[in-house]
Amino acid sequence: MDETEFWELIDESREAAEGDPEEQADALVERLLRRDPDAVVDFARHFESRYNRAYTWDLWAAAAVLLDGCSDDAFDYFRCWLIAQGREVFEGGVHDPDQLAELLDDFDESVDGDAEEVGYAADEAYEQMTGGSMPDLELPPPPREPLGTYVDFDDDETLAERFPLLWDRFRP
Repeated sequence: MDETEFWELIDESREAAEGDPEEQADALVERLLRRDPDAVVDFARHFESRYNRAYTWDLWAAAAVLLDGCSDDAFDYFRCWLIAQGREVFEGGVHDPDQLAELLDDFDESVDGDAEEVGYAADEAYEQMTGGSMPDLELPPPPREPLGTYVDFDDDETLAERFPLLWDRFRP
């Protein structure tokens, strides 16, 4: 599976689920089950590499603006959600997290920003197909700490200055 196929599966599943992260995870599993186990492993590699790439202080701080705070676990689920939004939103958000203010049509923190189940879709599909666990993806280890420069999520002034578009649109 190449990168284009990866993003097509993400887009198809999101559209089928009408943006609901839990339904998107189910739709993604359903689509992955139509492939062979090697393709599911390839999908998992694509997902994991993007998930690791999104482990940055800036993106974590942007998630804190959107979610009005963001714990370690919440940021893990946010990164899954960001991938689930498709290539344009993901790449734009990783490149410049403040641009999420323009890339997101809407953001409802009670529904958006958490797609934990999407992060497990490949594992679930692989297990259903083979009865076993996902093999080692043979990727470099994830970063131990977020990439970039630390941002204090509790400092509203810093967040507003660093992410003016997000702050103006999503914070009162």
